[in-house]
Amino acid sequence: MLDLDRFVEDCRAAVAADPTHKTVQDIVARAFSDPADVLAAVGEPTAGGIVPLHVADDLTILNVIWKPGMTLMPHNHEMWAVIGVYGGREDNIFWRRVKDDPEGRIEAAGAKALSTGDVTPLGKDVIHSVTNPIQKLTGAIHVYGGDFFKIHRSEWDPEHLTEQAYDIEKAKAMFGR
Repeated sequence: MLDLDRFVEDCRAAVAADPTHKTVQDIVARAFSDPADVLAAVGEPTAGGIVPLHVADDLTILNVIWKPGMTLMPHNHEMWAVIGVYGGREDNIFWRRVKDDPEGRIEAAGAKALSTGDVTPLGKDVIHSVTNPIQKLTGAIHVYGGDFFKIHRSEWDPEHLTEQAYDIEKAKAMFGR
C-alpha cells in the first residue's frame, strides 16, 4: 500500500529541489504504477469531495472524488498540476483563449481522457474543463505547484465561454465539499 505521509514528503522534497512539475510527475507516476495501492491508501470513495492531503504556499495535494456524470466548467489553475487517476475516468477538454477577444472567450483546443492508472501533467497556463463520464465515482490525486485554495484564477461561463473570477466555494459545493 502507498504510504501517504511518505508520498507527501517526497513531493515536498521534489518541489524544494525543483519548483517545476517534472520531479513531482516522476513521484506520482511511481505511485500510480499500481493504482490499487493508491486506492488502498486513500480508501474507497463513498461520496464526491475535495479532500486536502497537504496544503502549503508551494504545494497542494488533493484527493479529488468526482461524482457520477459531474462536469466542472472551464477553469485555469495559474500553477502546474500533475493528475493521477486511481479509479474511474476524467475526461478533460483543453481550451485556448480567442485572440483579442474583449470578454476573454475561449475555444476548444483538444481533449484527453484519463483512466485508472493514468498520470498527466498540466502546465501553468492550461485551461481545461473536466467531466466524469461514467456512472460511478472517479478518484484522483491532484498535485499542484502552489496553494490551490488561495491563488487568484479564472473560470469560464459554460454557456458563453466568457471569463470571470474563479469561485472556489461554488466548486466545493459541486463536489459536495
